[in-house]
Amino acid sequence: MGKIIFICGKICSGKSMYTKKLLENMKAVVLSTDEILLSLSLRIPDSDEYDKIVSELQYYLFKKAEEIISCGTTVIFDGGFGLKRDRESVSKHFSERSIRFEWHYIDISDEDWKENIKERNMLVREKKVQAYYVDEGLLQKMISKFEKPSKDAIDVWIAN
Repeated sequence: MGKIIFICGKICSGKSMYTKKLLENMKAVVLSTDEILLSLSLRIPDSDEYDKIVSELQYYLFKKAEEIISCGTTVIFDGGFGLKRDRESVSKHFSERSIRFEWHYIDISDEDWKENIKERNMLVREKKVQAYYVDEGLLQKMISKFEKPSKDAIDVWIAN
């Protein structure tokens, strides 16, 4: 039976890069709300509508994760999971279904984080990556929806 690896951290902390590194050493399926939303051209990350869409999409992806895991494959869920209550709710959901999971947290210094945002914004402007441009409004929204986890709530702590 597979398991789920939940990747959490701030926007632009390196979650997707970490996910790519995990894939170098294991066979897994990556599920990402951002990947789906961007492929559908839903570029509304600072609206309340976006939050509702993300919530519904995550519920759908959780069901898909259960199907994939039942086939014996590991799932890497590349998402933010910024709020403690969200992490607790996800943990409860999968614990109740006896599905193995791990939390991996990407910890990044403020200096490196600001540099990541700057670099990503440049790549988005140059159309070299498909990602959200992080303007001040989006940055403030994401900061308001982020609570750094305690080390005892995380299985793998990555200093980025």
